Amino acid sequence: MLQLKHIHHIAIICFDYTRSKNFYTEILGLEIVREVYRKERDSYKLDLCLNGNYVIELFSFPSPPERVSRPEAAGLRHLAFAVKNLDECVEHLKEHQVIIEPIRIDEFTGKRFTFIADPDELPIEFYEV
Repeated sequence: MLQLKHIHHIAIICFDYTRSKNFYTEILGLEIVREVYRKERDSYKLDLCLNGNYVIELFSFPSPPERVSRPEAAGLRHLAFAVKNLDECVEHLKEHQVIIEPIRIDEFTGKRFTFIADPDELPIEFYEV
């Protein structure tokens, strides 16, 4: 049997590197581990961590094709972050002019959650734990 330990990271390709870097670091609060410009690819690679855990690689590439988010398509659906207080999370996002979907209740767990979209329309969920 495979001996998987945990998810190592999630890779995201963005259209506007500066805008996405700001979103993930200034609005979501992820910490920069390393930022590298790869001249041969005309691409940035930004390694981000959450509470000391490496979680996201943010890439820029010249003219990447758009990925369909709606209608929902096969493949990775969204990123989900656990939050202690969803009301505080929503208030913080509103302060940064982020559009937030109405809060919903998970019918199986009774927990509250909501969604936003990153600058490239990648759905991001905040799930109260």
